[in-house]
Amino acid sequence: MAVYEQIGKGYDLTRRADSDIAAQLAKHLQIKSDSSYLDVACGTGNYTLALAKYGGFWHGVDQSKQMIDAAINKSNVVAWQVAEAKALPYADRAFSGVLCTLAIHHFAALTPAFREIYRVLAAGRFVLFTATPEQMSKYWLVEYFPEAIHKSAEQMPSLEKVRDALNEAGFNLVDIEPYSISENLQDLFLYSGKYRPEIYLDENVRSGISTFALLASAEEIAAGCQKLAADINTGQIIEIVKKYENNHGDYLFVIADKVVT
Repeated sequence: MAVYEQIGKGYDLTRRADSDIAAQLAKHLQIKSDSSYLDVACGTGNYTLALAKYGGFWHGVDQSKQMIDAAINKSNVVAWQVAEAKALPYADRAFSGVLCTLAIHHFAALTPAFREIYRVLAAGRFVLFTATPEQMSKYWLVEYFPEAIHKSAEQMPSLEKVRDALNEAGFNLVDIEPYSISENLQDLFLYSGKYRPEIYLDENVRSGISTFALLASAEEIAAGCQKLAADINTGQIIEIVKKYENNHGDYLFVIADKVVT
């Protein structure tokens, strides 16, 4: 993905594994110390390395060489490879669990990727962390960057599409668990500033978020940041944030499994 070659250079300035998200991913994956695990579309390996601390033997794959080079420079604890999700360079039934965080919106098609993940999974869980278009429409960011958020939401597969693709690939859906942003989130992805709106005024933060790096025009960013800064200054932002409060969560954990009988 060209955008990640573009934003990979400064990605780790603002993107790091959040300890709470990592703990939930580890719980859902049911990590065992003597088993092998795969992180698909692992980026620079932040969550791969965070999960590796919970045990197991870890592999990370991403289609961006720049991202994988950054991961290799961090650690050789994980076996890193450049490859696409739809053509994984692993044997059948090689892993006991597979992880994919905030990446399925970059897949050209879900079903081919999910079939490959099913193929390399022996028996165990496939855990996704993602957001739905419906959730994104409730991000208060739409007040300031409407075109970019709309384009970003259009990219995101609906929960129905995710369910269908998992089913077509052979997976059983185990659970769908909403996730709501906390005030001390450590990984500065798109809606990480839900309660810290000032972070969106930082160009370094925006450059690590594909919605801003790829989908937002310079004009929209300039106008949106000007309006946001004014609303932060007057306190109006508090009312804006309240207006978008809802009970559907900001992101989702989707947990599926492969059962071999």
